[in-house]
Amino acid sequence: MDKKTIVGLILMGAIFVGFVLYNNKQAEKYNEWRREQQIEQQKQAAEAEAERLAQAASEAQDTRSEEEKAAERAAAEERARQAEIAAVGEAVFAAAEAEAETVTIENSVMAIDFSTRGAKVTNVRLKEYTRYADKKEERTEPVELLQPQSAVFNMDLSAPMSGQKIATDDLVFRIVDRTEADGVTTLAMRLSMDPGESSYVEYIYKVYDTTDPSRDYLVDFDVRLHNMERYMSGRDEVLMRWRNRSNKNERGFQNENMATTIAFYQPSEGDMDTIEPDGSHEYHRDLMWLAFKQQYFASVFVSRTPFNANMEFSTTAQEGRDYMKDFAATVAFPFDKNVDEYNFAFYYGPNDYRILKHVEFGGETIDLERMIPLGGWLVGWINRLVTIPIFGWLKDYLPSFGLIILILTLLVKAVIFPLTYKSYLSTAKMRVIRPEMEALNAKYPRKEDAMKKQQAMMELYRKAGINPMGGCLPLLIQMPILWALFRFFPASIELRGESFLWANDLSSYDSIIDLPFNIPFYGDHVSLFALLMTISIFAFSYYSYNQTSAGQPQMAGMKVMMVYVMPIMMLFFFNNYSSGLCYYYFLSQLITITQMYLIRRYVDDSKVRANIEAKAARPRKKSKFQQRYEEMLRQQQQNLNREQRRQR
Repeated sequence: MDKKTIVGLILMGAIFVGFVLYNNKQAEKYNEWRREQQIEQQKQAAEAEAERLAQAASEAQDTRSEEEKAAERAAAEERARQAEIAAVGEAVFAAAEAEAETVTIENSVMAIDFSTRGAKVTNVRLKEYTRYADKKEERTEPVELLQPQSAVFNMDLSAPMSGQKIATDDLVFRIVDRTEADGVTTLAMRLSMDPGESSYVEYIYKVYDTTDPSRDYLVDFDVRLHNMERYMSGRDEVLMRWRNRSNKNERGFQNENMATTIAFYQPSEGDMDTIEPDGSHEYHRDLMWLAFKQQYFASVFVSRTPFNANMEFSTTAQEGRDYMKDFAATVAFPFDKNVDEYNFAFYYGPNDYRILKHVEFGGETIDLERMIPLGGWLVGWINRLVTIPIFGWLKDYLPSFGLIILILTLLVKAVIFPLTYKSYLSTAKMRVIRPEMEALNAKYPRKEDAMKKQQAMMELYRKAGINPMGGCLPLLIQMPILWALFRFFPASIELRGESFLWANDLSSYDSIIDLPFNIPFYGDHVSLFALLMTISIFAFSYYSYNQTSAGQPQMAGMKVMMVYVMPIMMLFFFNNYSSGLCYYYFLSQLITITQMYLIRRYVDDSKVRANIEAKAARPRKKSKFQQRYEEMLRQQQQNLNREQRRQR
């Protein structure tokens, strides 16, 4: 055999031997696995048999009667009961076992349900307001601010001996006083901590029935802690936990959900604030009140002395449910064993500016009107000092809110008409000097001559008596008014439930077509007032662009954005907004277009040119602004010339 054959035979032999060895190892592993499986199966079978035999033995040995078993269970329950009594006291244990009852107190504006379990308010029904329904005749269900099944109002206590926590919300209070006198209904409920009532917690509610809604929506709430030092577990604060769920009362889920939050007022800061929309916990000191705030209604906890609070709300509510958010707040106020009574109050009612502004507690106004989002410090004063008084005055004399909004719009337009007229004159002057502007564009076509062209333009404006910002400044001055009204209409409870033309609720969107699908950022309906507003904005933008773009090629690129894109964006934004606001903007744009048409018709361009030429002929001193602006342009041109020389 040759060398290659011998090598091949050796390799084949090595491979065969390796295969045999590997196969033997795998066989040993398999046999070991099989032995383990058999042992495990035998173990499980043995355990099952042992359990079966133990169960059988237990059943065989348990020959006790049902009466004996019941007696044993009763004995165990009694031992647990005695242990609980020993831990919390006989009186507290009895309060936990007692049957609760509901007490309803009414006045002219609301009906309040009190439960003796926890001595808390479980529901408030507002008599003058109804929940939204598609048809006005179906709006018969009153607005309910709370849900009884989710109502919690608890004071944290501790048993003196055992240290076991005592939650007053789980205990039934005893009614010790219910009287009516001089338009005041008093309800006092007491939780005795011992049989002799040497220590007790007492809640006293006072519901008023007067002709003043700012008084009637406010419920006085006094807390008496008599000899309760032993139950405070050494704490220097009293903790009260307030929880509830806000009902859905409005048509538009999106707007109501955005407006539903926890608001609070900190006197040291001098302003109202809200917790973040993610519902995160926040700790705030020295509060005067905090509110479980809905879009048009609120439940407010008010204190005569500042308190601390930890607040949260859940944003898990989804469209289609009957509630919006779960609210929770832990209120902490100082505990003083020498103080027997603490004074608080609850406001349950509408977010009506004219009511909230006059709510008093302790003889002082408490600024509850700050809950209403009127635009903050920038434009809020316009609504407070101007819009609300005028709107309220019109409301007292006119039956239709459509007519009220029309008159309000006319008044606003009358006030700003001088600015509108001045803006148009500036536009007319720009239109008249169009030939001169085009000549300057032709004279300085290059980018390198931009400074020279700008200087020439400024000189032309100066001679013609034109302020380049003359057309913009009046619009900028109007912006605070527009923004103020943008905040006013969605926050105005007066519009709630009021119908006009096809809109059955001016505080919410109107719908002429309900779509079978949802368009992102638009919604599932078509709002006619939003559509009319969009058309009016397009018409005004188109007219304004044609009036101001002449002789200004740089504005050509803005046409698509200004004339087409902006109105469409407004349509998407306002489709779910208040129909009263859309109606106002539609009227405002319509009146503005009419004003511009009339001014255009009666302002003769030839007279404008003659006036410009007459002013140009007179010596005119440059203003300081023009001097500074021209000096800046001159310096920029010099810098540009130096840069060009360096590049050469």
